[in-house]
Amino acid sequence: MSASSAFNDEKGGSSSVGEPEYGHDPASGGIFSSDYKRHDDLKEMLDSNKDSLKLEAMKRIVAMIARGKNASDLFPAVVKNVACKNIEVKKLVYVYLVRYAEEQQDLALLSISTFQRGLKDPNQLIRASALRVLSSIRVTIIVPIMMLAIKEAASDMSPYVRKTAAHAIPKLYSLDPEQKDQLIEVIEKLLADKTTLVAGSVVMAFEEVCPERIDLIHKNYRKLCNLLIDVEEWGQVVIINMLTRYARTQFLNPNINESLLEEGGEKTFYGSDDDEDEDEEEKEKKAEAAAMAKRKPYVMDPDHRLLLRNTKPLLQSRNAAVVMAVAQLYFHLAPKAEVGVIAKALVRLLRSHSEVQYVVLQNVATMTIKRRGMFEPYLKSFYIRSTDPTQIKILKLEVLTNLANETNISTILREFQTYIKSMDKDFVAATIQAIGRCATNIGEVRDTCLNGLVQLLSNRDELVVAESVVVIKKLLQMQPEKHSDIIKHMAKLTDNIQVPMARASILWLIGEYCEHVPKIAPDVLRKMAKSFTNEEDIVKLQILNLAAKLYLTNSKQTKLLTQYVLNLAKYDQNYDIRDRARFIRQLIVPTEKSGALSKYAKKLFLALKPAPVLESPFKDRDHFQLGSLSHLLNAKAGGYQELPDWPEAAPDPSVRNVEVPEWTKCSSREKRKEKKVEKPFYSDSEGESGPTESADSESYSSSGSESGSRSGESGSGSESEESEEPSESEEEEDNKEKKKKKIEFKKPVQESESEEEERKSKQRKSDSESESDEDDESDSESSQSESEDSESEVEARKKKKTAESKANPKPVKKDSKKEMSLLDLDDFEPAPSPQVTPVSSFLSNSLVTDLEGLSLSDSVLSPMAISPCSAQKSYELLHRITGEGLSVEYCFSRQPFGADANMVAVQMQFSNSATADAKNLHIEDVKLQSGMRVKEFPEIDLLPPGESATAVMGIDFCDSTQAANFQLCTHTRKFFVSIQPPVGELMKPVFMTENEFKKEQETLLQRLGQLMGMNEITEKLTLDGKCRNEHTIVQRVTAAANLSRVPCGSDKECSPLPPALPLPPPPVHRFAGRTVTSGSLVLVTVATKEEGGAQLTVNCEKMVIGTMLVKDILLALTQ
Repeated sequence: MSASSAFNDEKGGSSSVGEPEYGHDPASGGIFSSDYKRHDDLKEMLDSNKDSLKLEAMKRIVAMIARGKNASDLFPAVVKNVACKNIEVKKLVYVYLVRYAEEQQDLALLSISTFQRGLKDPNQLIRASALRVLSSIRVTIIVPIMMLAIKEAASDMSPYVRKTAAHAIPKLYSLDPEQKDQLIEVIEKLLADKTTLVAGSVVMAFEEVCPERIDLIHKNYRKLCNLLIDVEEWGQVVIINMLTRYARTQFLNPNINESLLEEGGEKTFYGSDDDEDEDEEEKEKKAEAAAMAKRKPYVMDPDHRLLLRNTKPLLQSRNAAVVMAVAQLYFHLAPKAEVGVIAKALVRLLRSHSEVQYVVLQNVATMTIKRRGMFEPYLKSFYIRSTDPTQIKILKLEVLTNLANETNISTILREFQTYIKSMDKDFVAATIQAIGRCATNIGEVRDTCLNGLVQLLSNRDELVVAESVVVIKKLLQMQPEKHSDIIKHMAKLTDNIQVPMARASILWLIGEYCEHVPKIAPDVLRKMAKSFTNEEDIVKLQILNLAAKLYLTNSKQTKLLTQYVLNLAKYDQNYDIRDRARFIRQLIVPTEKSGALSKYAKKLFLALKPAPVLESPFKDRDHFQLGSLSHLLNAKAGGYQELPDWPEAAPDPSVRNVEVPEWTKCSSREKRKEKKVEKPFYSDSEGESGPTESADSESYSSSGSESGSRSGESGSGSESEESEEPSESEEEEDNKEKKKKKIEFKKPVQESESEEEERKSKQRKSDSESESDEDDESDSESSQSESEDSESEVEARKKKKTAESKANPKPVKKDSKKEMSLLDLDDFEPAPSPQVTPVSSFLSNSLVTDLEGLSLSDSVLSPMAISPCSAQKSYELLHRITGEGLSVEYCFSRQPFGADANMVAVQMQFSNSATADAKNLHIEDVKLQSGMRVKEFPEIDLLPPGESATAVMGIDFCDSTQAANFQLCTHTRKFFVSIQPPVGELMKPVFMTENEFKKEQETLLQRLGQLMGMNEITEKLTLDGKCRNEHTIVQRVTAAANLSRVPCGSDKECSPLPPALPLPPPPVHRFAGRTVTSGSLVLVTVATKEEGGAQLTVNCEKMVIGTMLVKDILLALTQ
């Protein structure tokens, strides 16, 4: 609004007139505005020189498009701004162009040079938007430009741009299919991408362009399986469906042995009525199948197992499409014994919206035909609710009918009885059909069902009676001789029932079994002949059939009636009835002209007819892939790809093997774990794993640090090839060395001068040794022989000796463990130097300071280890007045919660200031946001007056500051309370060196940019007067957030220098942690400046947490 008023002022208009420029905006509802003035205000705003006006205009235009308004006439005015320097305007212009570029191709072509420049823009969003617009211009003349742009974008550093390139591939393919070969090359390149952001999009492009090129998937199969869990939900669905088809071509059927045996058994069963020769053949086939099963036991391919194992966790996805995709994968690929796991996930989806229920029930209905057992435990989940839509009710009926067997049929029939009373007529009709199907499938309840249906014939509702008649007709065909009474009863209903289908069914029954009711049948025909002209066509046809059958069996009574009916039919309006009457007359009334067929009239009309088989409409749907549109429609939809049959012989599994470079190979997982443990000891001087040697070597000499770093690299390099035995012996030696250090540290400080000379000589030795180690390492890398093991051992021992000689002169007090607070101060304050400081002893003093700081790094890393809950901030959960004498306080203890690592430990202090005992203190009625969990504290049986008690509960806040609401209960009262965590308590500290910190910060920002992943938030601040020294800054940051301090790796930043040397730059404090639930990295940097200035930087994968954390730390440092 401010922008538009400014525009009016600029043009000389008055803003008090009510902002007339909105008058002709279709979005504002001006329906009868004249076309020639349409959008003039927006065009003027787009032509202005002010970016604010352009932005306002673009926002309004995009809002119009979102409302479904036509904004195509603004295309020339918008496209002029494609070169605007304002990024926000440019983004909205690209959004508009994507929508209208196809309609206004000529004008869009004029801006192609701008889009090409946009492809080189430093902002990844602009690059992606430019490519998206370019691929939306569907003109064949620019196909080469689009192809070039896609190829360049496929190599872009930003995964978001690569994802957009994958989206552009199907667009280009639909525009020009001849580009398929070049596009396949791009797809192959993008399939090798290791980023989860790209995976789903490129698989979608693969499915659109070249789904037959299975060979492209071979090398990427295992990577896709492992990335699946981290891909976005849309991509997960696409990848799972593709991998389902891939697995059907590359692996053997896991149920091959069972299916062979079942087929043999079924054929023998159905073939038992045939000739003995066929029976013997079937037996031979069964024996062959059994012999084959015994001869070749099925062994599942490890890659097949990998797919099943990596998709199983996705059954817990919040997205119904992902769950459905995994369910169909398991149904089509998993062994029968393992398919049952999908049942629970699918039943969970039945609590979702009716649209989701409809699709899920369609698939469940198909599954229950072949795999009935897996849904039987969840029978009650398919019971129908009165609020269900009709289509959901009918699908649930279908599932219940499929699940019916001898054990549960009584329960299901009782359920059906209540459904018949429903007001929903379609549903009642479907229920009666379901009862009929149950009766045909389960012989034991056939009579019960038939009697129940006969009772329904007396129902007041005509539709219920009609449907019952149709179903009874089908059931009576199975045993007509036993149920002549029912046929007589139904004959009487012809006077009352008006539903055509029901009348036709009764007439067919009487005609088919007229010998069972010889007295009633002619009378029924008489009544029908009277009302023939008023009947529906379907009833008239059955009256003709009844007349013909009675004429053939009882011509004396019915001859005249039959002739009368045939004469009526001869002049009927419907030609089907006229044709039928002519046909029947020639067949049953022989004349001179009638042919030989009239001899066989009885056989034609009164032939035995097989009883109808009531089958599920979902019986043959499983040949479509479950979850697909084709399965839902039961017809092949456009673009549907058939699910391949299992191969008879397993294809070569080696095609999925990927060559691993030599330097990344490792013999076992255990070795990797050992390397992680050993690295801080063997590559200290590099400064990446442990800060000890880097600080020492730099304080001694620059050449020493360089050689030390090289030797550290050689140590870590040779270490990757080490066997387990040397590493174990080295660990034992390490322990001995530590013990020696402790003993040497306790020696008097007076001997430091003599020791210092020895140390100097040893230091020179270490320099020369490290250089020789570097040469040795280069030799060992080139040869890669077993000698590396011995070299690395010797080298490691030399380093230990060097470290020991360096560590000897450190003066540490004996009672260091007891006086934590004093040492803590030493870590942050400059260490006091002696009054007389010779040049030779100066180096040792800086070393002392560094080692003192290092020895405390662990305690600084985990403040929870040194600060009990009393030191943490307490929050009031229940006031003693509200709690009637019971007061409860809680604090975040920052201790790991033993039962679950993803939970935050909350320590609660109960105090009873009442006069009566508080009993049975516990938690009830926990109300949480989705994803959050609570582990309740053990119930406190008794809290006497004046006493206090402590309990610890765990809460998984799911990386959010949403409150956990619950009821705190005593034996008499319930109190509604809630615990809301500060953002700093959602983290746990992580040990990290300075170099690791910087690497994490830089590489993640470079790879992921500002779009996703690590988000960087920077704020400038002025430190509080009391918060200018190092110790207070660290104390306040760690109090605000549960982070660990990253120890400094260089003297320049942390170690103070004597007055003789130039002043160091202001120190930088770094802190690291991970969120408790997801383990997302949180990096905090406080860079202090002169005169109390500072800059706070927070890098966090979760933007909301990062923003909130910045506010909390700013508050802590400025108060």
